[in-house]
Amino acid sequence: MIDYSSFLNENIVNVKPSGIRKFFSIAEEMENVISLGVGEPDFLTPWHIRRTAIDYLDSGTTRYTANAGLLPLREEIRNYYNRKYLIDYNPKSEILVTVGGSEGIDMAIRTLIKNGDEALVIEPSFVCYKPIIETCGGYAVPLPTYAENSFKLDCDVLEKAITDKTKLLIFPYPNNPTGAVMRKSELEKIARVIIKHNLFVISDEIYSELTYGSERHCSIASINGMKERTIVINGFSKSYSMTGWRLGYALGPEAVITQMTKLHQFAIMSAPTNSQYAAIEALKHGDADIEKMVQDYDMRRRFTVNAFREIGLDCFEPEGAFYLFPCIKSTGLTSEEFCERLIVSKHVAVIPGSAFGDSGEGYIRVSYCYSISNIKSAIARIAEFLDELKENKY
Repeated sequence: MIDYSSFLNENIVNVKPSGIRKFFSIAEEMENVISLGVGEPDFLTPWHIRRTAIDYLDSGTTRYTANAGLLPLREEIRNYYNRKYLIDYNPKSEILVTVGGSEGIDMAIRTLIKNGDEALVIEPSFVCYKPIIETCGGYAVPLPTYAENSFKLDCDVLEKAITDKTKLLIFPYPNNPTGAVMRKSELEKIARVIIKHNLFVISDEIYSELTYGSERHCSIASINGMKERTIVINGFSKSYSMTGWRLGYALGPEAVITQMTKLHQFAIMSAPTNSQYAAIEALKHGDADIEKMVQDYDMRRRFTVNAFREIGLDCFEPEGAFYLFPCIKSTGLTSEEFCERLIVSKHVAVIPGSAFGDSGEGYIRVSYCYSISNIKSAIARIAEFLDELKENKY
């Protein structure tokens, strides 16, 4: 009998599985489940983007591209960040096209973190940052955020967490799971601390287009002194409803992008060719598609926030992404208990806030990238669940 433990990398073995996947697995085995758990747009990829991909497939354009991605795509990414966020990147040396934003995050962390380094991770936040840091031999140091501060990073919390081993800050805004957004005036304060302590930043901006109100997303890389110490991660999954196309990109200083491209070269070769041609079309002609989706998400956002408040769950009003983070502390259940009982008794799948870090305990993540009819049905079931909890409790 083989002792597999002697062959396995202990850094991988020690990583806990995603707290999200558990509830997907339960839902897959049940009938009549309404899931508000998946962070995936319910819109089809716009037709002109799909048509472009079809045309390139039909013409037989299916070979590898350059490791860093098609140069015309990198040029369009440069144009996009220039016109949207007033930041200019060299498409030949400062942009890497990746297999989704997730690969970009992985490449960036692996390029920057080595044994013993500390990386500061804002929490609650997406589940991938900490495991990747740990597999590199680094330490993920949580920076908790709270509803009373609109889930924004506090400068004092940041300052107190920095040690002589701190190298990196993971900065995920607009935020998954809370929907929090940090505005330019707030970013300027954070930037001063980062520059003072000579830190590097990975700014995960995958939800940059999904912000609500008159003040749109501001990239921390646009703040004075920050472009040269920031890797920006973005992609096409959320803004253009292209999750399955698996295409993202990283923007940053040439010295770092060069090393990320080397990793990408050996691990991946190049991002999917057909997806890259589709992405060029998206960047050139997709602004109207984004605006239409944002308007629809905004309507769902306002409806869902009000609906949760009406059934008695306090709910921070998100300013970005497509998630709510309702507080369930009043039920007396942990986030895990709440989600397990809800899916078993009412066949509604949501995600425990604890899956996104310790400061997410007492909350649940609810995605509103679903039809209003599905959202209404799910909230009606959650209301029944809360009523039954009260009856049993009292």
